[in-house]
Amino acid sequence: EAQCATLQAPENHDAPKGRKISLAVAMIPAKSQIQSDPVVIIAGGPGQSILDSYPMLHPALNDVRRNRNILLMDARGTGASHLLQCDEIVSLGENAGDSDDPAKLRVLTERCRDRLAKTSDLRFYATADHIRDLDLLRATIGVDRLNLAGISYGTRVAQQYAARYPEHTRTVTLDSIAPNTLVLGQEHALNLDAAIKQQFARCVADTACKRNIGDPAALLAKVRTALQAGGLAAVRYRDPTNGEWREEIPTFGHLGSLLRFYAYRPESASMLPLILHDAADGRYETLLSQSRALSGDIGDSIALGMHLSVSCTEDPEIRPRPEDEKTILGNSIAEFIQTQCAAWPKGRRDANFRKPLAGNVPVLAISGEYDPVTPPRYGDEVVKTLPKGRHLVLPGQGHSVLTTGCMPKLFAQFVESADAKKLDASCLKRLKPTPPFAGSYGWEP
Repeated sequence: EAQCATLQAPENHDAPKGRKISLAVAMIPAKSQIQSDPVVIIAGGPGQSILDSYPMLHPALNDVRRNRNILLMDARGTGASHLLQCDEIVSLGENAGDSDDPAKLRVLTERCRDRLAKTSDLRFYATADHIRDLDLLRATIGVDRLNLAGISYGTRVAQQYAARYPEHTRTVTLDSIAPNTLVLGQEHALNLDAAIKQQFARCVADTACKRNIGDPAALLAKVRTALQAGGLAAVRYRDPTNGEWREEIPTFGHLGSLLRFYAYRPESASMLPLILHDAADGRYETLLSQSRALSGDIGDSIALGMHLSVSCTEDPEIRPRPEDEKTILGNSIAEFIQTQCAAWPKGRRDANFRKPLAGNVPVLAISGEYDPVTPPRYGDEVVKTLPKGRHLVLPGQGHSVLTTGCMPKLFAQFVESADAKKLDASCLKRLKPTPPFAGSYGWEP
């Protein structure tokens, strides 16, 4: 349950008399209202709705809610805040064999752009606009300072807000950190390879996984070669989202998306060696069904129009690089983004956008040891310029770790004290990685 409202904001904050957009706001009341400064949770993506994703976080915020309200606002272009969704591109992602066609992607991107442009100026849906919305919300509800908690891309929003409005920022929590200096998407291929290597090494080190599965790296090479060569027959499998039978030709697109997104969490990454083992034996049903489930989840959870407004405005430096050519994904992500951004309107990026967050704001940064998209070295980089910053790495964990183990209690203690350096984080040592599957039954005891 939450108290819900809408906030009217100028689409262009520099033209306040122009078009207004409606932003969805929710507040989860504190158990006992004592402190006036709320905790603001900021979603990732870019393109996630915090109102949609918050229920998964709620149980872990039990302690921080003892004396502070939780404040949520869907970023403009997401969820119930003037949604910018590209159904045309979502449907392309559901057909992995078509997603490698740049010409088709460009046409669909232009089609989405032209449709959304009838009711939206797509230049004004990036981070700079979101942080001005957040400060408008702060002023509207009459509070002086915010406790910001950003997750993944949301860490960029939190850093940018704290830099622009330091007097209104009490604490900042960064979960799975994207440094201001990072070009979003540029290092995905290298980071994924490093994370996959770590996770596959756990299978080789596990007696049952090594005996039953073999060497996942060798299996991946075999499957990758077969899929890239093409010429495979259509495979009949059940759609895990509705139970219906489907037929599809396995492609490298299925494998690439599965590796990329299943590596986010240890629970799903533990399945990858088994999926590769089956595919190497010519059994592609599991690969196809899991890829199908994944494409539906991503299409439903990410507002691709807003995602493009952020990426094309803030990260125009993204380029295919020679060092990525031999990775699992190669330069596909950079090429994908470049193709779309060639057709998408771009806003104005602040001159100080890439400047690392600095100053005396208290910052707690947290990372998962096996995070394939925002690895722990990003957290190390961010706290270098923060005298009151501290970085904690959660052993054996992946992406988005605020709800893991004793982290909710540490988060509540940090918000209460505004002192990350005094936290006793020894409880995190109890965390263990999820064992790799040794067969269809899971892992062995």
